[in-house]
Amino acid sequence: MSYVWMALLGFVVGLLARALLPGNQKLGLVLTSLLGVAGSFLANAAGQWLHWYAPGELAGFAASVAGAVVLLWAVGLLRQGGRDGG
Repeated sequence: MSYVWMALLGFVVGLLARALLPGNQKLGLVLTSLLGVAGSFLANAAGQWLHWYAPGELAGFAASVAGAVVLLWAVGLLRQGGRDGG
C-alpha cells in the first residue's frame, strides 16, 4: 500500500472515528489524520498477524475504524487528565 493511499485512508478513518465517538474532541485535522493512520496501521497489522482477515478485506477497514476510535478515546483521556491536573 502506498503512503499516500494510507494517509488518505487514515484521514477518512480518523473522521469516522470522531463521528462515532461521543463527546467533543478538540483535535485538529492533522491530529485526526495521524490518529486515523496509526489506528488503521495498528489494527490492520494486528488482525493480519493474528490471521483474522486477509489484506483488502472489509473486516480490515472495520478494524481500522475501531483502532482509531480506541486511539482517539485514549488521547481524549490523556488530554482531559492533563487539563484537570491529573
